[in-house]
This record gives sequence, structure tokens and C-alpha cells, in this order.
Amino acid sequence: MAKLTKNQKAVAGKVEAGKEYTLAEAVKLVKEITTTKFDASFDIDVRLGVDPRKANQMVRGVVSLPNGTGKVVRVLCLCTPDKEEGAKAAGADYVGLDEYIEKIRGGWTDVDVIITMPSVMGKIGALGRILGPRGLMPNPKSGTVTMDVEKAVREVKQGKIDFKVDKGGIVHAAIGKVSFTEEQMIGNAKEFLATINKLKPAAAKGTYIKSVYLSSTMSRGVKVDPKSFDEA
Repeated sequence: MAKLTKNQKAVAGKVEAGKEYTLAEAVKLVKEITTTKFDASFDIDVRLGVDPRKANQMVRGVVSLPNGTGKVVRVLCLCTPDKEEGAKAAGADYVGLDEYIEKIRGGWTDVDVIITMPSVMGKIGALGRILGPRGLMPNPKSGTVTMDVEKAVREVKQGKIDFKVDKGGIVHAAIGKVSFTEEQMIGNAKEFLATINKLKPAAAKGTYIKSVYLSSTMSRGVKVDPKSFDEA
């Protein structure tokens, strides 16, 4: 049996196995059991009562976190010349079109989000084999293909993230940093779960939110009572 490290021993008894904590209690615990020397991400995992194999039970959407993500998001805006100034003013790190398409063809993908316009998707479609596996392909459903690129860039910079249920019926997302205040962490968690609830498929039967866990980078998960999200 592997030996526990000093930090693991210190936090081992703080989380009671099987217990459902309130949102406020769980957030406090996550901060206490995080021992990384870097600013760990604050993560949420929601198990849903859906069958992702069925198109009418797919859960996918976007959410604007009220307190941001706590990370620097590098945004590339692929747009026509008339949209470039607006994209730059909104905070895009890279703005252009043909020159960046060529860079991507050459293997450059040093960005976190790509935002573009419907009129230029024809040029970008050929980059699918490069961008797709990296999760960078713009998509209208996530708001990254739009005529209002300025608004899209601003929202991403302020904390807009997209999410999708995986094959196991779980939605996982990083919704902040452990350095956030407890109030900021609670606010982001509440907004995320509220968005999940709004996206409940009509075809989903039985219990929709089966379980919710909060954790940080490399920490154990803390089970949360879904009802406490309304009370926090």
C-alpha cells in the first residue's frame, strides 16, 4: 500500500466519505484540502441522468461566470478587416485572417479560443483536422462563430466558458481558482449549476442532477447536496 505524504495525511480526515456537504461547506473544504504550491483550478463535476448517446439528451452550452475563470485566456479572432479594430479593442490577443490561417496550417495553435465570423468559416473549415482534436474549432453553438465578434471576444475574456456532457453522462468544468474568495467560488458554482438545470432535455427522465462534486487540481472530490445551491 502506498504511503501517504505529509500533506495527504493532513487532509485525509477532513472529508467524510459519502457525506453530502452544503455548497458553502464544500467550498470551504476545497480551499482547506488544496495543498498545491501553485494557484489550483476550482473544478466542478456534475453527473446527469441523461444518455449522451441519444441526440435528444445531449447537454451542451455556455455560461458566463460572474467572477471569471481566474486564468488568462488567449483569444484569436479570425475576421474581415472591417471587424479587426473592434476585436482588438475588446481584448483579442491576435487578430487577422489569412496570415493566421497559414500559421495554423504550419502547426501554430498557441491560443485557447478562436472566434470567427460565418462568412469566413469556408476558409477555416479546412483546418478542422488541426483545430478539432485541440478543441479549438469555432462553433456557433458555443458562440464562437458570430457576426458580433467584438461581443464574443469580450465575453470570453470576462469568463465565458463552454461545456458538454461526456460519454459517461458527466459535465466537468474549471470554474475558477482556489485563490478566489469563498463568495466568488460559490457565485460561480451556483451560476454553472443553474445553467445546467436550464438545459435539461425534455427527453430526460427520472433524476436529472444525480450528483455534484467540487474539487481542485490534484485534490479529492467533495460531494455537494444539489439542493444547497439554491440555499447558498
